[in-house]
Amino acid sequence: GIAAVLAIPLGVMAAIYLVEYGRGTLAKLTTFMVDVLAGVPSIVAALFIFALWIATLGFPQSALAVSLALVLLMLPVVVRSTEEMLKLVPDELREASYALGIPKWKTIVKVVVPTALPGIISGILLSVARVIGETAPVLVLVGYARSINFDVFEGNMASLPLLIYTELINPQPAGQMRVWGAALTLIIVVAILMALAAVATRLLTRKR
Repeated sequence: GIAAVLAIPLGVMAAIYLVEYGRGTLAKLTTFMVDVLAGVPSIVAALFIFALWIATLGFPQSALAVSLALVLLMLPVVVRSTEEMLKLVPDELREASYALGIPKWKTIVKVVVPTALPGIISGILLSVARVIGETAPVLVLVGYARSINFDVFEGNMASLPLLIYTELINPQPAGQMRVWGAALTLIIVVAILMALAAVATRLLTRKR
């Protein structure tokens, strides 16, 4: 949840900047960083946050640290999907808006983004599905707890991916059942997100 709150607005705004305003050195640097993040393994993102957030700044292991690592993994997906959807908006719509004297920022807010919204929402849901099963950030940055911890700033956290990792070496039948149950739950959650992305895209496209 925290990762989505941070990554979605940052990713959408970065994509808008790259498509509508992106010229010069800053745009090239932003594109380069997005490309780099797109190829970063989850364990590398986790180690980077550990070195910066915990080892250097001295903050404790927490769900917030995990969220920061997941932001690094979500950002390139959100940026790239939003960027592609914005590029699909016909230039005629922009030009018609400019011809009416509407400023560029208002054209983006009122015309471009609403037109691309179905694809943007689909990309956002896919980015959430991409990180929901990540184990490395949870293992490195917060550890595993059997009980739910509601304090996002400190303490171990319960996590389905880490539950699978922990119980996989448990020879007891109960542990193996928990592994299969957690795996099935993750598959169902990802499938629901995929279905929501498809339904949202279809409904919003029909309304347009």
